Amino acid sequence: MIRSDQHCSVGNLLTSLIRIPSVNPEGDPGTDKENTGEKKMARAVGSFLEDLGAKVRLEEVMPGRPNVVAAFPGGDNKPAILLGPHLDTVGVGAMSIDPFGGERGGGRIYGRGACDTKGTMAAMLWALKEIGPKGIANLDIQVNFAGFMGEETGQPGSRQFARDNAGKYAFALVGEPTRCQIVHKHKGTLWLELIAFGKTAHGSTPERGENAILKMAKIVTLIEERLSTQLCAECFNDTVLGRPTINIGRINGGTRTNIVPGACSISVDLRVTPALGPDKAFEMVRDFVSENGNGNFTVKPGLSCQPLDTPSENEFVQRLLALPCSPQLAGAPWFCDAAVLAGEGGIPAVAAGPGDIAQAHTEDEWIEEEELERGVVFYREFLEARTR
Repeated sequence: MIRSDQHCSVGNLLTSLIRIPSVNPEGDPGTDKENTGEKKMARAVGSFLEDLGAKVRLEEVMPGRPNVVAAFPGGDNKPAILLGPHLDTVGVGAMSIDPFGGERGGGRIYGRGACDTKGTMAAMLWALKEIGPKGIANLDIQVNFAGFMGEETGQPGSRQFARDNAGKYAFALVGEPTRCQIVHKHKGTLWLELIAFGKTAHGSTPERGENAILKMAKIVTLIEERLSTQLCAECFNDTVLGRPTINIGRINGGTRTNIVPGACSISVDLRVTPALGPDKAFEMVRDFVSENGNGNFTVKPGLSCQPLDTPSENEFVQRLLALPCSPQLAGAPWFCDAAVLAGEGGIPAVAAGPGDIAQAHTEDEWIEEEELERGVVFYREFLEARTR
């Protein structure tokens, strides 16, 4: 357990968090560490929050994989604010440093999650520690905390929380590495699997079969030449986020060199704007394949996340913009739990925190100690500000 009285700096706290492996077990862990890290992280964060006087509970979302949820006293009849980082990290395969070492040097702290998002979580926790239980009780808001499991794959933690707490919060500040800029808009995503079916035959007599790879090759070319252009239509453009994008990330087909392949699949990643959205994007791809695939194609939807589009006029966004540290509004091509809270829970949300997204998921992930400390100031200024 990590106790709030055991640390003399936010850097020490972050180092302790990094040393608790919490790799998302549904991804590509790249480690033989047991897949109970999210629970260990939830318990450690919960113990820190309990030391500050919060009422803490672990809410199991999947077996052995809970969210940690905390509420501070003194918030009756005040707007309920949620601080929401995530507990999990991506895998550690091919990392060039000790992923769980929490090593420090050159003004940086290294390790998996240092940037995404144990850095934002440490800064949030340290801001709460600096304010203290009495100070938190005297704020003009009700302070709540939720550490979400599973953000890196499917977002089951924030999805369950959003369903269970729809409309209960006035605002959510989700921890992501944005250099403390206020991401009030980000693209949504839709992952698809396209499968072309053919007919197997001996490789020496290909005329007796139907080559599924050749069918898919034609569709891949048409996606690049036609579908990508349709997605770039002006009607889908967003003044902050730009236009939707499409990426073919994987292709798989055939079983042996001397067999005409009977199936071929590709994995597609669409990043969508508020004007398009995952549902409309799915319809576009399905119709495109139907019109151009000459039959024997299947389109299977996978991961889906709505875009984030929180109005800048929101009173708590304005509260952020008025902070002495002078944050600015921003958009992002990636997606996060903020969109889930807003779209499925009706909770106005933004993403903001210390660190640079360019360092997330890298082989030597790190965060600048100065940036981490700036994050503490950012979160504390937000909590202690007064909404006009």
